[in-house]
Amino acid sequence: MTVNLAESPLGWLKSRGLVSPRQFEAGERLRADWTIAGLGPRVTMRWDAAPRGSVPRGPDAPLDPTLAQIAAKRRCDAAMAAVGPGLADVLWRVVCDGQGMETAEKALGWPARAGRVVLTLALDRLADFYGLG
Repeated sequence: MTVNLAESPLGWLKSRGLVSPRQFEAGERLRADWTIAGLGPRVTMRWDAAPRGSVPRGPDAPLDPTLAQIAAKRRCDAAMAAVGPGLADVLWRVVCDGQGMETAEKALGWPARAGRVVLTLALDRLADFYGLG
């Protein structure tokens, strides 16, 4: 058997038709916010080229890295709160922490194959929170 180590547990479930594209997209949004929220501030010199011309301002301007981290943390917290405490545990373990379904089920003390049912419910609530159609 070959294993793609770069594939996330959620991606594995999607590739086998166990989660819908809507559920997958919701999970990927949460994982992106969780990743950005966990990034630390830059403490070294930036070596990329200085921007030419004026720096964009207004609502379309890119956020300062620290502000982007704070905004992502707020979005992540709001999404997990919308999912609810009973469903957020397995959602965090599989989507954010990257645990496989079997590992998450064991950690939560659940019987085999119960986690996927709970995860799909959590992903549906998450997709509703993000307003995905």
